Amino acid sequence: MIRALWSGATGMIAQQSNLDVISNNLANVNTTGYKKIRAEFEDLIYQIGREPGAPVEPDSMIPTGVQVGLGTRLIGTSRIMSPGNLQVTDNPFDIAIEGDGFFQVTLPDGTMAYTRDGTWHVDGDGQIVTSNGYLLEPQIAIPEDTVEITVSPTGEVYARQAGDVEPDEIGQIELARFVNPQGLRAMGKNLFLETPASGFPILGQPGEEGFGTLRQGALEMSNVQVVEEMVSMIVSQRAYEANSKTIQTADELLQIANNLRR
Repeated sequence: MIRALWSGATGMIAQQSNLDVISNNLANVNTTGYKKIRAEFEDLIYQIGREPGAPVEPDSMIPTGVQVGLGTRLIGTSRIMSPGNLQVTDNPFDIAIEGDGFFQVTLPDGTMAYTRDGTWHVDGDGQIVTSNGYLLEPQIAIPEDTVEITVSPTGEVYARQAGDVEPDEIGQIELARFVNPQGLRAMGKNLFLETPASGFPILGQPGEEGFGTLRQGALEMSNVQVVEEMVSMIVSQRAYEANSKTIQTADELLQIANNLRR
């Protein structure tokens, strides 16, 4: 019964963590480029009362043994990298990635970060930046007298200046992809950082083998499905209740044992 108390406690702790993940997914249901997270669990060590396969007689053995588990714990949170729905905005600085790849962003300390958020802006120097002012890499500057910006599916950026008929190419957007994108470290602000688990970034132009293409005037929305998260939340709540009931029942049994009289 003592084991039941601790096993139930680990189950409640695990479901609290699961609810934390679900609530974060729901909070980011409208976050551009957000990729939902899934909590993953493992069972804990087992107390072996009788070893399976132990010999009983020369020609027979124990078929199953006695193994009592000690609960569960959170072992990891994996990010589901499936694409989100595209929302057409008709804003020339909104760019969605259709397929694999991340935009590259230079942080103030020179570190390279990666994002699926294609909400771009122009700062006072004409540089293309994120909503937080971080520069797109490679850097692209928009001329002052530009009247039209065009981004091709393969990443070429064209600007048509006042008085010109034909646009001029002013830059090339590059994408980065990873062998294991789930190994990227989320730093907030829709940005990810490279880690040993993700591997080194593989750079290339949109449309090349293994890379997605770009779509101007659209944004990739969150891939969170509200109905799925609500169902997961209900399951988590019921599992939490069941584990709390396990603790309550084990406590009642212990109370009965303590009240035994000769």
